[in-house]
Amino acid sequence: MTLLQAMYIPPAVRGFNSTAPAGTVFDVSWVSSHVTTIESCAPGTEPQGLLLPALVDMHLHLDKTHTVHETGAANGDLFRAIEMVAQHRETWTEADLHRRMERGLQEAWRSGVRALRTHLDWMSSERPLSVNVLSDLRAQWLDRLDIQWVSLTALDHFDDRTWAHGMASQVKFMGGVLGCFIYRNDALKRKLQKVFELAVEFDLDLDFHVDEGLDVDANGLQAVAEFTLAHGWQGRVACGHACSLSVQTVEQARATLALLAQADITLTALPTTNLYLQGSWRETPVPRGITRLQEARQMGVRTCIANDNVADPFFPYGSYDPLEAWALGVQMAHLAPAEDWLDTVTVAPAQAMKLTWDGRIAPGCPADFVLLAARDGLQAMTPAGRHRRICRQGHWL
Repeated sequence: MTLLQAMYIPPAVRGFNSTAPAGTVFDVSWVSSHVTTIESCAPGTEPQGLLLPALVDMHLHLDKTHTVHETGAANGDLFRAIEMVAQHRETWTEADLHRRMERGLQEAWRSGVRALRTHLDWMSSERPLSVNVLSDLRAQWLDRLDIQWVSLTALDHFDDRTWAHGMASQVKFMGGVLGCFIYRNDALKRKLQKVFELAVEFDLDLDFHVDEGLDVDANGLQAVAEFTLAHGWQGRVACGHACSLSVQTVEQARATLALLAQADITLTALPTTNLYLQGSWRETPVPRGITRLQEARQMGVRTCIANDNVADPFFPYGSYDPLEAWALGVQMAHLAPAEDWLDTVTVAPAQAMKLTWDGRIAPGCPADFVLLAARDGLQAMTPAGRHRRICRQGHWL
């Protein structure tokens, strides 16, 4: 039996009932790879660390990662970044993709990630090299990481019914999620209808890049929610970015979020990339580019925070540590108490990705932990507090 003594377990990640007073710490024991007991310590016992479940990153781009030294940075221009990647994509080889994507997986693993979802660009009739590479990597990492992938296609491509049907068929065959990029498209609803028709035909979950900008009239999120309800696809749709929600009126935003809650759509904020991409580069940017996380949670929407891009034109900095994205999101969106939002990088994405374990720490759960040096949520906001030890399958790495 292995025993951890005097651990602070934030309520946001607890899967056990406790009548102990606030601030109580717990002894956690496990045998082999699963937790056996969680017992309250005596009142006044000082915490020896903050215990989290292993982390989950809901939104990444492994195919683009670690290219910025070759492409350069877009300096806040989203569509320039798209062009830069499109040009660089012509040079990609399976060997290059394998090297860069493996590097990203290694960095995520060392951060304490147990599961992740990556978007892979799919912009031509041929299956991207990245899908084949990821299939190989999934097999190599099978015992360590649960890896999901999403096809990332511009919405306008769905106008070509034959092409889109063939692409969706391959996504299904390769075990992926159907996705696309939506932003103020002409005939948006007509094209979005085709996306949902394919999802229903091939029984595919959906994951959208939506409204990644600060134009008030960008309302793709509302349309996605309406189509989700119309097609009975509740609980099978995720939306990332939704930056325009932050500049719309509170009344409009709340109406859209009410639809998301009704449709059981997961909303993922990407604080690093959107702080970099949104707002002027000619002066200090006032809009922060992050979606309305506080209002979403108040309305009952499942909310996640994820890393998005790492070392590519969209975001030339970054890491594969979800806790860094969490800490930045807490600051950007004024989320408090900070520890109440630790479920955005643990429990909420695990639920959205339909993982076997929802990430709540409880007797019987996997002994897959991240043990932080922090003793409370405030200390977890600091780099020193995020110093960590990682336990997987009951063994310390």
